[in-house]
Amino acid sequence: MGDVARLAGVSAQTVSRVSNGFPGVTEETRRQVLAAMRELDYRPNSAARALRRGEFRTLGVITFSLSTLGNIRTLDAIATSAAREGYAVTLLPVAVPTQDEVHGAFSRLGELAVDGVIVIMEVHLLDAATVSLPPGMQVVVADSDAGDRYTVVDTDQAGGARDAVRHLLGLGHRTVWHLGGPEESFAAQRRANAWRATLDEAGLLAPPLVRGDWSAESGYRAGLRLAEQPDCTAVFAANDQMALGLLRALDERGRKVPDDVSVVGFDDIPESASFLPPLTTVHQDFAEVGRLCVEGVLSKMRQDVAGYGTTLVPTRLVRRRSTAPPPAGR
Repeated sequence: MGDVARLAGVSAQTVSRVSNGFPGVTEETRRQVLAAMRELDYRPNSAARALRRGEFRTLGVITFSLSTLGNIRTLDAIATSAAREGYAVTLLPVAVPTQDEVHGAFSRLGELAVDGVIVIMEVHLLDAATVSLPPGMQVVVADSDAGDRYTVVDTDQAGGARDAVRHLLGLGHRTVWHLGGPEESFAAQRRANAWRATLDEAGLLAPPLVRGDWSAESGYRAGLRLAEQPDCTAVFAANDQMALGLLRALDERGRKVPDDVSVVGFDDIPESASFLPPLTTVHQDFAEVGRLCVEGVLSKMRQDVAGYGTTLVPTRLVRRRSTAPPPAGR
């Protein structure tokens, strides 16, 4: 910094103000300092800044799965939103979703240079008394239900599922089968609960829930079973990847979509419009979830907000060609 100051003919304090983007420096002086920085290849020392200011301009993100589309898109949105705010992201993946692994991830936060943390994780792994946060650490939980212990940002899972089921019932289907996600997933639980509740409200008995693991392969295996159900004319799949496998299974068993069976997915992945047929699905706004997570944790760090609460990001039904009225007489 002293070298830059001497070359630019200004004080070290002026170089510091320019380096940190502070006001009080004329435009001409700012240009002189920036030119000196470029000539000397000067870069501010982020570690020194952190020690001086007591902040690292870095957010930690804990997640237990990097294989599911929802987590990847949420993580991408968090990283993009953090970068816009001038923050980097440190990822702490949890290899196995157990209490010990989660406890270890939170413990490591105290050793890493992070100012706040966003958690993409199932709520039951946050409920254990053994899980404790480093003192003063601010936390926002994405896509979960952490009760009154944390600030939560979540997609309106129940609202999206209700829209999917009501759409199929509105087409005249007598009931709707559900291809659900894994039992331990809170998103899958919320979607399944809303599916069942919507059928109950319509005075209809819910068929047996068929469960997958979010993958297209599990959707295919479940689809082979559903294809053998003669009264199955409508299926709400808990995500688009399972719906893709379901479409393949139905096609192999000679059940045409949507002539014989209507299918609705959840997520609205970019490829869903290119499925055969193009998939009717529930759109999730992952970018907004990520933005609100970053906004929430920064607000808590700046003490702009107090306490806890849940923010639900709305969904919308995207109608394509995989749904139609049931076959005549069905």
